[in-house]
Amino acid sequence: MGQDQTKQQIEKGLQLYQSNQTEKALHVWMKVLEKSADLVGRFRVLGCLVTAHSEMGRYKEMLKFAVVQIDTARELEDADFLLESYLNLARSNEKLCEFHKTISYCKTCLGLPGTRAGAQLGGQVSLSMGNAFLGLSLFQKALESFEKALRYAHNNDDAMLECRVCCSLGSFYAQDYEKALFFPCKAAELVSDYGKGWSLKYRAMSQYHMAVAYRLLGHLGSAMECCEESMKIALQHGDRPLQALCLLCFADIHRSRGDLETAFPRYDSAMSIMTEIGNRLGQVQVLLGVAKCWIARKALDKALDAIEKAQDLAEEVGNKLSQLKLHCLSESICRSKGLQRELRAHVVRFHECVEETELYCGLCGESIGERNSRLQALPCSHIFHLRCLQNNGTRSCPNCRRSSMKPGFV
Repeated sequence: MGQDQTKQQIEKGLQLYQSNQTEKALHVWMKVLEKSADLVGRFRVLGCLVTAHSEMGRYKEMLKFAVVQIDTARELEDADFLLESYLNLARSNEKLCEFHKTISYCKTCLGLPGTRAGAQLGGQVSLSMGNAFLGLSLFQKALESFEKALRYAHNNDDAMLECRVCCSLGSFYAQDYEKALFFPCKAAELVSDYGKGWSLKYRAMSQYHMAVAYRLLGHLGSAMECCEESMKIALQHGDRPLQALCLLCFADIHRSRGDLETAFPRYDSAMSIMTEIGNRLGQVQVLLGVAKCWIARKALDKALDAIEKAQDLAEEVGNKLSQLKLHCLSESICRSKGLQRELRAHVVRFHECVEETELYCGLCGESIGERNSRLQALPCSHIFHLRCLQNNGTRSCPNCRRSSMKPGFV
């Protein structure tokens, strides 16, 4: 297969993919891999396969094609191709919740010298790194990475990247419900203003994050409306990862309404897809919701069983915030059951997690995340209660003693 024919087949696959004929598109692209000797064409089709498998939730396949793409980039001896392939490898590991590997590959991307694509892909690298730091509950580093990604987006007029970063910031500020809603709403505005030619996945993504924030705020009707819109698009496009997240959100909404009979099967469906695609952090979130349902039913032993499974997964992926929440739940259960020794152990681990994640206000000393709080980040990316910063009039960060003469970025 020659260079021109390779290009034609790649374009044919893209047209099929954009018209939701995903399996036919994959068939065309796999034929290109089998028959084409054009290395540049093979590199491009591998990128298409990485993206398609990512959106279908086939993360192990995504990783496999990313590895082959790196080998192809090395054959081409092109730094731009190498950067792109390492970014795909980072994203593959991010989806599989291998966050330390994601950070390592992102650092490799940033260390590649003089790539033309650096200005275009640097923001995407920073976003992936921020998502990985967030997955590890390293909040200061996550915020620093998200801020870098936003700067790339603004400097390059990249509204797509800005939209994705705003959705990640919505997740970052899950303990400040107003900011958790503000950033996805900003993402939705970007889709409305600039997204006429974008994939509908950007609208679906912003609607999902808005649904999560609305639920936290107790606006359950709005949460359900946004989640239904996101799920509709996810079903149209065969986006299994987003379907799983929407099912989890539906379950949380029903739990917030006290409708546990409806919540349980939604959690089961979400868990089924999360397990299928390998989203272990998603499985932790499902089990956390299930445990809260059992607690509401006063079935404390069943709640503890769900918590134990969730703790194993949370420790496996290194997510300290989930561990903190699970120890908090275990603490309340042990207190009600009169299990004093176990209670003390969970109290100790809870405070250890608070210290490890720096999820406390350096001014008042209270932990952040136990309830809704208005938060503010200083330029050093340490986070405090907004009221504490206003009351103390501080000009430097109590956590790192670094000067902070200008307002916070977010």
